[in-house]
Amino acid sequence: MTEIKRHHTNTRMSQIVTHNGTVYLAGQVGTADASVAQQTADCLAQIDTLLAEVGSDKSRILQAVIWLDDMADFAEMNDVWDAWVPEGAAPARACGEAKLAKPAFTVEIIITAAL
Repeated sequence: MTEIKRHHTNTRMSQIVTHNGTVYLAGQVGTADASVAQQTADCLAQIDTLLAEVGSDKSRILQAVIWLDDMADFAEMNDVWDAWVPEGAAPARACGEAKLAKPAFTVEIIITAAL
């Protein structure tokens, strides 16, 4: 059986869980009350940092789930996302609208990647 490793864990959650060659990241949010573009850039920078910590990177992302508090922000978020995703390495992706944990958050991104 492959070991489960948890990183940055508290009583509620872990920021990173690895198991059997797969990396699962908790939902990442950006700076509260910043623009959608800035919150998206913040999320993606945090994703880069967390993946690097366990020896992975954005070219190894398998799936992304993106929540927006308003689908009217879809194009603004996509402008930042499209510039960040490596050419030829776009993951399977879903994007939907949801009420996020705090009204100041406009974007949350959840990532599954290969090690």
